[in-house]
Amino acid sequence: MIAVTGANGLLGSFIIRKLIENKESFVAIKRTNSDTSLLQDVAQYITWRDADVADEVALADALEDVTHVIHAAAIVSFNPRKADQLMDINVMGTRNVVNACLVKNVKRLVHISSVAALGRQKEQRVIDEKNKWVDSSINSTYAESKYFAELEVFRGQEEGLSTVIINPSVILAPANWDNSSAKLFKYVWNEKPFYVDGFLNYVDVRDVAAIAYRMLHEKVEGERFIANAGNIAFKNFFSRLATSFHKKAPHIKLNSTTLKIIARLENFRSWFTSSEPLITKETARIAGTEFIYDNKKIRQLFSFEFQPIDASIEWCCQYYSEKMAGKK
Repeated sequence: MIAVTGANGLLGSFIIRKLIENKESFVAIKRTNSDTSLLQDVAQYITWRDADVADEVALADALEDVTHVIHAAAIVSFNPRKADQLMDINVMGTRNVVNACLVKNVKRLVHISSVAALGRQKEQRVIDEKNKWVDSSINSTYAESKYFAELEVFRGQEEGLSTVIINPSVILAPANWDNSSAKLFKYVWNEKPFYVDGFLNYVDVRDVAAIAYRMLHEKVEGERFIANAGNIAFKNFFSRLATSFHKKAPHIKLNSTTLKIIARLENFRSWFTSSEPLITKETARIAGTEFIYDNKKIRQLFSFEFQPIDASIEWCCQYYSEKMAGKK
């Protein structure tokens, strides 16, 4: 039987759909009282088990009779005030998942990491799975948390747990656009005027779910696999969203000096409103950089072809357009 942590989240919900599609036996793990609306239409097929990744004992109970685990529970944030939460959930949470898998003799752990865990350095352009982590000002606290989480997975591998790591780039998906990467679509829908230089590495959520599912039984372990469909300039990406939404595209480019000023103002605004800042010092530092995450390894293993960007944009924009039309 398969267990999925973070099953109610953006990626976790699509992994659950993949398991349902393939008629797999599974349990979905979430925190008590978590929002499960992303899976409301398939609720009859789901057996939920409540366990916070911060609670190792509860996790062990949730993994009763489980043979394979996909660990998708995580937090994505570039808010400096959430540094401790990032470490607690992403690092300590992964440590607890690994320990629970070892205690319950789980056969296989598929860990959903991030390309951010591979690290980035100035003047570096192409990054693959062999990239060595080096402390750098352009590595965010989120990146550090995902890197340290991977160390916990590698430790589990050394202690006898069969593991594999998937490193997705920015995941494009129809979901709650107040959260995670879905905010990009809301930004364009609301006709925000600004954009920055730089490039977005992207991957369709359906592709990540498909890779995670295939990795459950693939005969590779102790390795990383980048899940990245390609990269696109932010200006081009926003323009394509705007065209699909029939909205005005962001048209004012922000330079690095302006970005730093806005980041400071956003820090004050988010402090007083208890909301997420749109731009932080960390995101301002990496604006204008271009990194390409090499997907050759996963394409060769599975002869895998990623969803083209236009297909992902059309799929997501149609979802959001229909959702907003329903509110009128």
